[in-house]
Amino acid sequence: MKTEVMLFVRDVEVSSAWYQELLGARSAHGGSEYEMLTDEAGDLLFQLHKLEGDEHGVNLKDDSSPRGAGILCYVNVEDVSQVYDKALEVGADVQGDPTFIKLAGHTEFIVKDPDGYSLAIYSRGTTVE
Repeated sequence: MKTEVMLFVRDVEVSSAWYQELLGARSAHGGSEYEMLTDEAGDLLFQLHKLEGDEHGVNLKDDSSPRGAGILCYVNVEDVSQVYDKALEVGADVQGDPTFIKLAGHTEFIVKDPDGYSLAIYSRGTTVE
């Protein structure tokens, strides 16, 4: 079993560029209505869809509710400190410093994407440089 996440966003191309810049994700579809972002191995990371996702039974165009309320997407990266530095460099909405979470056995920080979806960027282990 595998979970695949689709995020409904205001501007697919802006969100795609943000994920590519911050995480090194790759475009596997492209376009203004729908995008598939993959890692270097070609594994799907996120699907991005315009807010008007009528074909999926979702239309958030006129919905002002916060995006991703109650959801935290975890993204496992090789070097959490490197991604943290990149997030600061690009002016991302970073919610705190990388912190070791003992119960999880990893170091993480939270960042919000352009639509307000929260991502926990993490790496296994305790090292934060």
